[in-house]
Amino acid sequence: MEQIISPTTIIIIIFLYFGLLLGISYFTSRGADNQTFFNADKKSPWFLVAFGMIGASLSGVTFISIPGAVGAGGTNTAFSYMQMVYGYMVGYAIIALVLMPIYYRMGLTTIYTYLNDRFGKFSYFVGSLYFLLSRVVGASLRLFLVAIVFQKIVMDSFGIPFFLTVMIAIVLIWVYTFQGGIKTIVITDTLQTVCMLAAVFLTIYAIGNALGSTGIIDTFSMVKESAYSQMFFFEDGWNDPNNFFKQFLSGALIATAMTGLDQDMMQKNLTCKDLPSAQKNVLSFSIVLIFANLLFLALGALLYMFAANQGIEIPSRTDQLYPLIALNHLSPYIGILFVLGLIAAAYSSADSALTSLTTSFYIDILKYDQRGHSEKQQKRTRMMVHVGFSLLIFFIILIVNALNDDAIINKLFKAAGYTYGPILGLFTFGIVSKRKIMDQWTIPVCLIAPLLTFIIDYYSADLFGGFKFGNTILGLNALFTIIGLLIISKKNE
Repeated sequence: MEQIISPTTIIIIIFLYFGLLLGISYFTSRGADNQTFFNADKKSPWFLVAFGMIGASLSGVTFISIPGAVGAGGTNTAFSYMQMVYGYMVGYAIIALVLMPIYYRMGLTTIYTYLNDRFGKFSYFVGSLYFLLSRVVGASLRLFLVAIVFQKIVMDSFGIPFFLTVMIAIVLIWVYTFQGGIKTIVITDTLQTVCMLAAVFLTIYAIGNALGSTGIIDTFSMVKESAYSQMFFFEDGWNDPNNFFKQFLSGALIATAMTGLDQDMMQKNLTCKDLPSAQKNVLSFSIVLIFANLLFLALGALLYMFAANQGIEIPSRTDQLYPLIALNHLSPYIGILFVLGLIAAAYSSADSALTSLTTSFYIDILKYDQRGHSEKQQKRTRMMVHVGFSLLIFFIILIVNALNDDAIINKLFKAAGYTYGPILGLFTFGIVSKRKIMDQWTIPVCLIAPLLTFIIDYYSADLFGGFKFGNTILGLNALFTIIGLLIISKKNE
C-alpha cells in the first residue's frame, strides 16, 4: 500500500518545521555570549525546562520503539516497562534532593567539575571522558535509527543517498543551536515535546475511533481490558526479566546515573535561576514522564489491536509498526502528525546532546574558559568544537550504516551504557564518603570495573542459576568502581 501523504508533502512539513526552529533560534540567540550558550544566563523558567525535558528523555528511538515493543515479547509482558518508569521516581528524588543542591552550591556549569574538586584531575578527566564517549555513541545511534526511517519514507523517493540525508539532518541541528546553545534548546525542546505528545495522543484518538470507541475515555478502557495491559509482575522471582523489584531497581539506577549524572540532561536544569526552581523542575518532570510513558504504551497496545482488526501483517522489525500504520492506514492528518512527532523526538535529544558535548569538551577537556582568552576567541573555539562534534556524529552514523548489523548496533548501545557505571560509582563514593583517594589510580579503577562487570554479566546465567542482571548491571558496575576507589583511598586527616 502506498503512503497516504506523499514524500514531497513530508519534505515541505520538515522545512516548515525547521523554519520555526530557526525563528526561535534567531530570537533566543540575540546578544548571546558564551554564558548564554552554556547556562542560558540562569534565566530559564523551571516549568519550560521540566516540560522540554520530556522530549529530551523520550528520544526518536523511544517514539517508534516503545509502541512497537508492546507486542513484541508477547502480550502478557507488554506494560512491564512501567515498573521501571516508577523506579525513575526514586532516581529523580535523589537528583532533586541530593545532587541538585551540590551542583547549585558549587555553581557548576558542567557537573563533572565536582569530581575535580572532590578527587582531582584524573577523576575529573575520567568522568568527562566517559560522558563524552557515551553521549557521542548514544546520540549517533539514536539519530541513525530515525534517519533510516526518513530515508525509507522520503529520501529514497527522490534518489537522495543516505549520507546526504544524515548531512542535512546534522547541518540543520547545527544551524539552530550554534549561537544560542542551551537557551535555544530550552525553548525548542518545549515545542518539540508538544509536537511529540500531540502526535501520540491524536493517533490514539484516531485508532480508537477506527476501532469503534465512543471517546478517549472509552479508548483507554479498551486498552485496560485488552491482553496487553498487565503492568506488575511478582510471581517468578529475580530470574524473571520482568520481575517488579528488578525493574524498579533498574529504573532508580538509570534515572540517577543517566539523568542526574549526565551533562546533557543536567545542563538544562542548571539554567534555572536557583535551586528551588531546579528542584521543582525535576520533581514535576518525573510525574509528567509517567503519564507520557503510559501514552506511548497505550498507543502500542492500540497499534497491535488495530493491526489485528484490519488484518495488517506485523513487520519483522516492530519499531516499523507505528510508521506503517500512521503513514498508510490512517488519515493524512495523522501521517503529518507522525512526521512532526518523529522529527521532534529525534531532534529534542540530538540537539541537546550536541550542545552538551560542546560544553563538556570546551570546559572539562580543553578548560578553555580558564585561559583568559577574549570573548571573541572563546566564541570561535566553542564554534570549532561544535562543528567538530557535528562531524564526528556524522561519520559515526555512516560507519554504523555501513556495518548494517542490528546485533552490532544493539551491542554498541549496551556498551555506551557501561560508561555510566564508573560515573555513578565516582559520585556515590564522593558523596557518601569523606575519604581521599590516590587520584592517579582512578583511571585503572574505572577501566577495570566495566571489564569485570562485562565478564560477570556474560556468565551470570551459569554463575547464578539462570539469573541475568539486565539493566541492574549499572549498579554492579558502580559497585565495582566503589570497591576499587575504597582500595586506593585513605582517611581524610
